[in-house]
Amino acid sequence: MKQKRRDAEVFSIAFLDVITCGFGAIILILMIAKTGTPVILEAADQHLGGTIRDLQEKLFQIRGESTILNRDLTSRQEQLSNWDERIARLNSDLAGLYEQLARLQEEKSVTSAVAGELEVALQQMTAEMQRLLGQRSEQKTDFVGGIPVDSEYIIFIIDTSGSMFQYAWEKMIDQLITTLDVYPTVKGIQIMSDEGEYMFPQYRGKWMPDTPGRRQVIINRIRTWNPFSNSSPVEGITQAIKTYYNPGIKISLYVYGDDFMAGRSIKEVLDTVDRLNPKDAEGNPGVRIHAVGFPQLFESPIQYQGTVIRFSHLMRELAQRNGGTFVGLNEFRY
Repeated sequence: MKQKRRDAEVFSIAFLDVITCGFGAIILILMIAKTGTPVILEAADQHLGGTIRDLQEKLFQIRGESTILNRDLTSRQEQLSNWDERIARLNSDLAGLYEQLARLQEEKSVTSAVAGELEVALQQMTAEMQRLLGQRSEQKTDFVGGIPVDSEYIIFIIDTSGSMFQYAWEKMIDQLITTLDVYPTVKGIQIMSDEGEYMFPQYRGKWMPDTPGRRQVIINRIRTWNPFSNSSPVEGITQAIKTYYNPGIKISLYVYGDDFMAGRSIKEVLDTVDRLNPKDAEGNPGVRIHAVGFPQLFESPIQYQGTVIRFSHLMRELAQRNGGTFVGLNEFRY
């Protein structure tokens, strides 16, 4: 009986050992799992933080680029608006030019008689002139309409200011053609602006040969010739006399203009020309100075008319002192 009781006790102890080991294993597994979890979460937090910083940097970069693009867009919109305004102004100016062209074409047919006023003055001599000059009608003369046309060389000084180019240019070209017709042939021609700029720089300081082809080239070129002008013929006159004065040849200088801006006094200009253009023993100047005045500034307000009056005074005195004639037109339109 005692032996059977001892065997039962041994089995019970072994069973408890197995159970204890099993619990110990479970506890060990739980401990291992618990200690590994914080390491994984910490790495995940670091990775997530780096991603957020990268996204924030990209966001700031995109915002900066967006600001620049918005600024460029605003600038382009303003530029486009300015272009639209400019196009509108140009369209308005173009419409005005078409209207002016139509008006000029209408007026041209009824004002052809006025267009020849200088031609009549240059090509006709009345019976009263003949009586005063003591000449017979068949007597040879070197005067046409009171203007001496005995020169061998002619120079044109043309005012290229805005008032001339915009309002009297076609009229001026007509007067230039008329004057050339008075001289069927000369030994040399020159064309200069009121600033002394040459129409054909290759002939600077030289005479252009007078041929029908050259005259046509001059007329074609002058239609679009528009160099800078300070609205004063003094520079062109003095440069022409300094360059081409020669006691042995006869020169006529024609000035076409409409105003003489304030600056140099009329007396100063007259004295300068007297010094540059001395007279011979018979009292004849080396360079005759003629002038044609265009009156478009008389249609401006009174405060702008002083310059055209100064031009008239100056050219009348220059012509009188230098053997020429001053013609003041009463109309600048066709």
